[in-house]
Amino acid sequence: MKVRGFIVLLLVVGLISTAVAQQDMMPSQTPTSAIDQRFQMANQWLNQNNLSITTSPEQAFMTDYILIAAEGLPSATARTPAQKRLTAERAATTLAYRQLAEILDGVAVVGDTLVKDAELQYDVVRAAVAGFVKGAQVIYKEYNKEEESAIVLVKVGMTGPQSFGKAMYEKLLGDPKLKKEVIGSPAPEYKSKPIPVEEKYDGLIVDATEQNFRPALINRIFTPKGEILYDPSKISQKVLVEQGCGEYTNSIDKARAALETRGVKNSLMVKASGTVTPSDIQVSDDDAVKIFSANQKTGFLAGAKVAFVLK
Repeated sequence: MKVRGFIVLLLVVGLISTAVAQQDMMPSQTPTSAIDQRFQMANQWLNQNNLSITTSPEQAFMTDYILIAAEGLPSATARTPAQKRLTAERAATTLAYRQLAEILDGVAVVGDTLVKDAELQYDVVRAAVAGFVKGAQVIYKEYNKEEESAIVLVKVGMTGPQSFGKAMYEKLLGDPKLKKEVIGSPAPEYKSKPIPVEEKYDGLIVDATEQNFRPALINRIFTPKGEILYDPSKISQKVLVEQGCGEYTNSIDKARAALETRGVKNSLMVKASGTVTPSDIQVSDDDAVKIFSANQKTGFLAGAKVAFVLK
């Protein structure tokens, strides 16, 4: 019985060791700490460029980029140092593209819809995402001769030329039929008699820190009656491509600073009263009329001069 128990113990330990090894080999983003230990030059490069590895779609919206780090090992058939380096870099690049696709799949499009949902339903969206991933460029690579492993960094923008936002906005908003199917039928627009506004506001900050709200390619603002106050799908596609439908931060001060880059000097601040969907925020009736009235004077909503403060 002791021998049998010892054998069982060995099997359990072996299974645990195998599971740990498999977990280490699973596609995953390389944490910054791992870069510190094994790829010193890569870590220095990140610090010099004030960049951080992207770990979630929400972070991508806040930083306005996706940065993937992936490691690769040489091919088993590689013999020379040059072959080992080349095959290790190829393996790392392949893994980086896979990780990039995983992050993009989790990006919210509008309402409850994620990119992966739109890919399943629409071939044009799936092709656009696949083409975007394939065209992503490696911006940094390093090879560790001692460990015979390579690391590559792949970075793409969320807004601007050649960005993921540009690829998606062109497909989703450029085709009226697809736009209607993905975004849905237009909600009734909010209309009200403007009220006097004490100050001249040229931007909007929505405090959503008490809500389960997530950034999306299209974040809308609704009233309690379901009327739409801010609908990015109706504003200039050029504006969306250049800067997205809003800024995303974790503090009011950062929101003000972010809007300043959009030319905003005085922001109206309101607190979200709830959510309609994970990507659609709701404001109170009182705040709705304030936003509407302030926007009548300066038209900041048409310029997407909006910032959302997240948890």
